[in-house]
Amino acid sequence: MADTINDTPRSGRLHIGVYGRRNAGKSSLVNAITGHETAIVSETAGTTTDPVYKSMEIHGLGPCVLIDTAGFDDVGPMGELRVEKTRLALEKTDIALLVVADEGELSREKEWVAAFRAGKKPFLIVLNKSDKLDEEGLRARSAFVARELGSEPVAVSAAGRLYLDGLREAMLRMVPADWGRMEITGKLCGEGDIVMLIMPQDIQAPQGRLILPQVQVTRELLDKKCIVASCTADKIERTLEALSRPPHLIITDSQVFGEVWKLKPEESMLTSFSILMAGYKGDIEEFIKGAEAIDRLTPHSRVLIAEACTHAPLAEDIGREKIPRRLRARFGESLDITMVSGTDFPSDLTPYDLIIHCGACMFNRTYMMSRVKKAREQGVPMCNYGVALAKLTGILDKVEHA
Repeated sequence: MADTINDTPRSGRLHIGVYGRRNAGKSSLVNAITGHETAIVSETAGTTTDPVYKSMEIHGLGPCVLIDTAGFDDVGPMGELRVEKTRLALEKTDIALLVVADEGELSREKEWVAAFRAGKKPFLIVLNKSDKLDEEGLRARSAFVARELGSEPVAVSAAGRLYLDGLREAMLRMVPADWGRMEITGKLCGEGDIVMLIMPQDIQAPQGRLILPQVQVTRELLDKKCIVASCTADKIERTLEALSRPPHLIITDSQVFGEVWKLKPEESMLTSFSILMAGYKGDIEEFIKGAEAIDRLTPHSRVLIAEACTHAPLAEDIGREKIPRRLRARFGESLDITMVSGTDFPSDLTPYDLIIHCGACMFNRTYMMSRVKKAREQGVPMCNYGVALAKLTGILDKVEHA
């Protein structure tokens, strides 16, 4: 379920990853930025194991997630696993802070700077423990770091919580220009438009709550001053009758695409929450192109179904039961379908003929796009739940996307 702080889902926050060697002061920097003892600080190298995620508000940056990672110079079998977790955290990172101590060579740091640049990650070099250097020593060390890593560092003292204003200002300058400007519904609707939301409240729906995409879309529509009418799948006709005019846009749960398509007014546009999330969190054009692979599947094909959250499976689960049932009804029971959830996404995707991903409401866009990129690089077509269901229903070319 959604991890929220101050009503902002973690998936919608700017993710700031903190990287560096063991005992460079990463955890101390996270504590200094948050103003809390968020991370355990110790002189013992390797204290941080799995990445620690801390949601907070940073003035000027807004809602953020700080990721405190294990040292990328960790050693031994367990150390290698920790470094791998650190590399995986990079897939979620929007902005990277590379913490450099006040002494030592920078060969490992150069490797990570290359990784930031290869992944097109904005990054900032943070020269920590600068209070231990005199003015001349600080100038010399800063010049050395800049020369070796190709970027001017920002000097701080994380333990002493000194010079943090300069760090925040530098971080603010690194925020992508388009950050936070994307809309889920895009130009599909505007002020005064009637938008009808069809939201089945079946066994999969959380008791007493709506799922995250439904909440996010509803809030955005209210902010856009649309007129919102919501109903369950069994009240579609009654809701249409109650409206003074046909809705401009109908947004439905993808599972009832076929039913809604038969009942919708001709002049009303139709889309689904999952298709909207495909554009908001992923690459909708890539997913529509990827859905063409459904027509090329055979009884011996292999399909990977991936979902972001790790909820306990329930009856009629869309990813584990409904989509597999639709696929096997068309291609036969021998169709090989593998299900993964959370961060369990294979590094080697080449055994699969198609990837069908959930709407990724629990991931930030950076993480979802890293999966899209990985599939593209390995030549494996990818689509998402809503796109796949629209394709299987035969209406993919008739539904809208933002």
